[in-house]
Amino acid sequence: QVQLVESGGGLAQAGGSLKLSCAASGRTSSTYSMGWFRQAPGNQREFVAAITWRGLKTLYKDSVKGRFTISRDDAKNMVYLQMNGLKPEETAVYYCAVRNLITSSTQVSGYDYWGQGTQVTVSS
Repeated sequence: QVQLVESGGGLAQAGGSLKLSCAASGRTSSTYSMGWFRQAPGNQREFVAAITWRGLKTLYKDSVKGRFTISRDDAKNMVYLQMNGLKPEETAVYYCAVRNLITSSTQVSGYDYWGQGTQVTVSS
């Protein structure tokens, strides 16, 4: 089992920044990929960003490219999501997820463990 705990959410103004963190514990391994998803009320959970084993490759939702940056620190079992230029429509609960494969995925079903989420609210 892997436990994930997100932090760093909160309130930001449109155009502002937040940095989300996700701490992994339990049966962690360096051979896994991690992702960030978000879910707004009434919407399905959607892919935001992913990073593969050792950070060799990153993937982003088209609408966040150039504004969001995913990174990881394997020594600390952490993954981060730096979010700049936030938009009100990006208000959602943001979730960290772990996939027990070295390749990444943009699909919710592609991940094995999930955190409880952290709320991000962007005001206009």
